[in-house]
Amino acid sequence: MTLMKSLMGAAAAMALTAGAALAEPALIFDLGGKFDKSFNEAAFGGAQRWAEETGETFREIELQSEAQREQALRRFAEVGANPIVMAGFAFADALGQVAADYPDTKFVIIDMVVDAPNVRSVVFNEHEGSYLVGMMAAQASKTGTVGFIGGMDIPLIRKFACGYAQGVLAANPDAKIIANMTGTTPAAWNDPVKGSELTKAQISQGADVVYAAAGGTGVGVLQTAADEGILSIGVDSNQNHLHPGKVLTSMMKRVDNAVFAAFTDGADMETGFNVMGLANGGVGYALDENNASLVSAEMQASVDAASAKIASGELVVHDYMSDDSCPALNF
Repeated sequence: MTLMKSLMGAAAAMALTAGAALAEPALIFDLGGKFDKSFNEAAFGGAQRWAEETGETFREIELQSEAQREQALRRFAEVGANPIVMAGFAFADALGQVAADYPDTKFVIIDMVVDAPNVRSVVFNEHEGSYLVGMMAAQASKTGTVGFIGGMDIPLIRKFACGYAQGVLAANPDAKIIANMTGTTPAAWNDPVKGSELTKAQISQGADVVYAAAGGTGVGVLQTAADEGILSIGVDSNQNHLHPGKVLTSMMKRVDNAVFAAFTDGADMETGFNVMGLANGGVGYALDENNASLVSAEMQASVDAASAKIASGELVVHDYMSDDSCPALNF
């Protein structure tokens, strides 16, 4: 009997070990889809890089509706996925409902803070990266008027806009900044037609550089800017290649690094609050063969100098979300 018990115990231990080895991480994309060429695609890039480097696999799902958020989290937790990473602030309520029910599962939410012992919250200093591309926009503009087109009108996107406006005015105190949001519902992340309309409206007001922080909607902004002969600025992923020679730069938000780190850390990851900014490579601007001809040595030097000052704390960019205000934009 003792021998049988000990054999059963060994078998159980082996089964648990096998289960742990087979535990896959999971990634849930926000509305707008995995291939939005922006935020979600950056998240996918990080997961894909992890899979290529490790030879491991991961689970994933693209949401079709708001109602699927909690359902997807529970489904992955039930099958033992660990950690479960969700791309987007809108998962906060669902995660708040789910995390306590699966204390042995680690969750990672990007762009929002959820205070729970098994949650890693990753946020970015988007205002810092946006400041840099704002400086570039002001220096590249010939009309002195630049634009910003956001997706859903939420504090996070105002944070992008506010940082951008500060950078523009730092490079050209007399510049005019036109800012529009696409909408007030999640549909604003995936409306390239509306993005195109807003771009044309800003061009009619004199804008010759437009920064899009609008997910899939931004694809329409960049396309129309290229068609109309003005410069655009991409966001989240490096979007310079979408229209070579017509995208001034892209504000890189290293969502890929956040996902890669979470998958690499696995079920043993440290939870808590993570901030990714200029000081730790969380944000920056993209310079490659697609935009090299648009960025002069002087522009690059001034932006790099500002970047170093922000990273060291010598220059502080106002964060809209700290007090819901933006003196540089008056909204």
